[in-house]
Amino acid sequence: MAGTDSTQELDLELVKRVQRGDSAAFDLLVRKYQHRVVALIGRYIHDWSECQDVAQETFLRAYRALGNFRGDAQFYTWLHRIAVNTAKNHLVAHNRRPPTDDVDAADAEQYDAGTRLRDTDTPERELMRQELERTVMKAVDALPEELRTAITLREVDGLSYEEIAQKMDCPIGTVRSRIFRAREAIDAELRPLLDIDSATRERSRP
Repeated sequence: MAGTDSTQELDLELVKRVQRGDSAAFDLLVRKYQHRVVALIGRYIHDWSECQDVAQETFLRAYRALGNFRGDAQFYTWLHRIAVNTAKNHLVAHNRRPPTDDVDAADAEQYDAGTRLRDTDTPERELMRQELERTVMKAVDALPEELRTAITLREVDGLSYEEIAQKMDCPIGTVRSRIFRAREAIDAELRPLLDIDSATRERSRP
């Protein structure tokens, strides 16, 4: 639980910085949670480009509402609710019916790149989840060493950008660039699978 506590403290500190007018601190929060938010929205919206648009809208709404955040809940739990509501509103606005069962906020912290479509209610979904995990691992293994190290320190070890910069002996800007490029490469490998999954879901609808 120590890791969760430290994450919560770091998030709260970043929120306070944003509330004091430091917009760069919000960028850190976006970078930290953008993949989880896209994964969450993907449970409601199965088109990749739509997911990206709704994620952007989620962070915009969060930024506007951040002045009211008091730290009563974990930042990601609060962001999770905004993402779910934004996804549902998007579906309603496009005359599509939102699902009746929400993704539980208690599971919010469990999302990562390897489980972005975690859903074990059918053998097909379990196979897709396993394929996604294999794809993520292969994509990470195929990265140049400096990108692989940066993304692993960030996503697996949970280090801050400052800590990664110290470990890799490079500027924070370089760390940001490496992690961004690593995520882009991983997403490029995942996108075909996500598109296949989306098409499969469309065909299976009654």
